[in-house]
Formats: sequence, structure tokens, C-alpha cells
Amino acid sequence: MKYLKIALIIVVLGAVVIQLVPYGRNHINPPVLGEPNWDSPETRELFYRACGDCHTNETVWPWYSNIAPVSWLVQHDVDEGRHELNLSEWGYIANKEADESSEAIEEGEMPMPVYLITHPEARLTEAEKEALMRGLDRTFDD
Repeated sequence: MKYLKIALIIVVLGAVVIQLVPYGRNHINPPVLGEPNWDSPETRELFYRACGDCHTNETVWPWYSNIAPVSWLVQHDVDEGRHELNLSEWGYIANKEADESSEAIEEGEMPMPVYLITHPEARLTEAEKEALMRGLDRTFDD
């Protein structure tokens, strides 16, 4: 029982100490500089619902994104998502992954399964996935 108490104290102290790590709290949403010429309002709505938090500068930062170590994962995913494809900077930076976005959805890579755990609204039906892929192909084909 004594070792259990010691282990619990160590875990609690560790959880408190990791909150001091500054990474994971840079919740800055840079300005929106541009946006693609969407093929339809439906495509835009589906994109923002399933992809917008990581692939735009309009991230909604949930409460748990302030608590380490989850904050580290959220920050990393948003940083990486914006680096690969950021539709808030359309026309200002190269969006090298735009042409492959529908393929990532089709293969189940996007939205990331870990994102879907806390974002049920991002779970698209098969019909919605098909509509989003079709719409993205048309939008990025311009």
C-alpha cells in the first residue's frame, strides 16, 4: 500500500510538472489570407466540418488543448496540418497536398481517427465523403 501511495504521488507530481512545458499552448490563429474558389457551399461546409481545424487558420481550440500531454498532440497535429495544406492561405503559399486531399479521405487517412474521437461532427457518412471528395477534386482542379 505504501508503494502504491508513492507511485500515485509521483504520477500526480509528473502530471503537474509537465504542465510547465510551454509547447502545446501556441493557440494562434493567423489571419485568413485567401480561400479557394469552392465548387459549392456544400463542399466548403463539409471541408470545414471535417478538416478545417487542422487545415485552416480558423482552428477551434478545445479546452483539453490546454492540458499536457494532450496539448502537445493537438498542437503538433494542427502545425503539421497547416504545413501540409492550409486553405486559409490559398493563393499565397503552395498547397502541395491539395491535389491529394480526396485520396487521403478515400483511403481513410483523413480526418485522422484520433481527431474523430473528440469531434463526432467530423464523422462523415459515405455519401458526405463522396460529395466532399468530388467537390475537392472540382475545387482544386481550377
